[in-house]
Amino acid sequence: MSFVLKNGEVYLNGRIQKKDCLVDDFGRLVVADDIDLPDVDEVLDCSSTLIVPGLIDPHVHLREPGYEYKGNMASETRAMAKGGFTTVFSMPNLKPVPDSKENMKVQLDAIEHNALIRVIPYGAITKGEKGIELSEMEELSEYTIAFSDDGKGVQAEEMMRAAMKKAAELNCIIVAHCEDESELKEGGCIHDGHKAQEMGLVGINSESEWKQIERDIRLAEETGCQYHICHISTKEGVELVRQAKKRGVNVSAEVTVHHLLMCEDDIKADDGRYKMNPPLRTKEDQEALIAGLNDGTIEMICTDHAPHSEEEKSRGLAKSLMGITSSEYAFSLVYSGLVKTGKMKLETVLDAMSYNCANIFGIEGGDLTNFEKANLAMFDLMHREKITEKGLLTKGKSTPFIGWYAHGVCLLTVCDGQIVYRRDI
Repeated sequence: MSFVLKNGEVYLNGRIQKKDCLVDDFGRLVVADDIDLPDVDEVLDCSSTLIVPGLIDPHVHLREPGYEYKGNMASETRAMAKGGFTTVFSMPNLKPVPDSKENMKVQLDAIEHNALIRVIPYGAITKGEKGIELSEMEELSEYTIAFSDDGKGVQAEEMMRAAMKKAAELNCIIVAHCEDESELKEGGCIHDGHKAQEMGLVGINSESEWKQIERDIRLAEETGCQYHICHISTKEGVELVRQAKKRGVNVSAEVTVHHLLMCEDDIKADDGRYKMNPPLRTKEDQEALIAGLNDGTIEMICTDHAPHSEEEKSRGLAKSLMGITSSEYAFSLVYSGLVKTGKMKLETVLDAMSYNCANIFGIEGGDLTNFEKANLAMFDLMHREKITEKGLLTKGKSTPFIGWYAHGVCLLTVCDGQIVYRRDI
C-alpha cells in the first residue's frame, strides 16, 4: 500500500520543516517539498501534525518467553507501536535467560512470529543473570550487539572486568543496571528520603546506584569497553558520567520518562504504581537528570516498560513488584511535562528518543532517509488526552500516570514501510 502524508511538520536533519512524505508500494520513504502522485492508494492531510523518525527505546521488558501472564511479544509491541516506537531493545530477565545461543533462539522465534515492530534482544552478561559465570558471549554476539543483566547489578568487580574485556573484544556494548547490593537494606521499596521516613518504609539509598556507576566507569576506562548506563536516577551518577565524558571514556546513559517527570514528592499513597527500580528520587535528583539531558551528559530517554499482573502490583509499596509501564504515552508525557513548560527543546527530546540511540548503538533508524524503508511516527501536538487504564493496550496497567493529561498523542506509526498503528486522523 502506498500513501502520502501531506503538509506535515517533519523533523528532518535536525530541523522541523514543512514537507510531504511518500511511502511507496515497496515501503520506501521519500521526503520532499511537494508530492502530488494521483496513483497512490491514499493521501492523508497531516496539517498541524508532527512527523518524526520512528522512536527507539533502549530499555523495555516484553516478558516473552517465560512470563506471558504479565505481557507477551504481541501485546507489548502493539503498545509500543501506539506510542510511536518502531525499534525497542528487549531486556534479558526472561525464562530462559538468553545466555546461550539455544536460549536466545527461543526469544528470536517469538520476535519473528509475534513482534509488530523491530525488537533487538540483549544477551545476558552472566549465566542466568546470577553474576557468577559469563554467558556464552561470543556465540551470542551473532544475534545481539549488547549485553545486560538488567534487573540486577553485576556485583563482583572481576566479573564485570571480564565481561567488559570480552565485550570490547567482540565490539559489543555492556549495558548495566547499576546497583551495589552491599549498600541496600532488605525490603527497600522507595528512595531513602523523607517520604520513606513519613511512610515508615525501608529506603533505597543513592549510593547503591552511583557507587556502581563509579566502579563501572573506571573499568570501562581500563578495558576500553563501550559502556551504557541503564535508567540513571541520581545527581551523583549524572556528574560521574559528565566527568567521564570529559576524560574521553566511551560511556552513555539513559533516563526514564518517570524519573524526568516525577520525584519522591509525587508518591501520593501506599500504591504499587509508584514502585520501580531505581525508585523515584529527590527533586534535586530530578532536576539534575533534566539538566544532564539538556547538556548532553545523558543521551537517551527510555521507558523501562515493565508490565506486571494486577495482583503483583496490588500489594502496596512494600510488597508489590518493581516496575511500571508508560510506552503508549512516553513522548506525549515528555512533550507535555518538559517541552510545553519550557524546560527542554522539542529537538532535544526527539533526538533523545530516536537519533541518539541509533547513533550510539550503531543501528538503523533515528532519522528519515530517502529511498530507505520508512520508519516514522506522527503526533498531534494539539490534542490533549487523559490517560486511563481502559485505554491502554499493554497487559500491564500499573502506571503512576493514570489520570494525567498529555498533549501530543500518536496518530500513526510506520515500521519498515508498514502501518503498524493508526488512529483516526
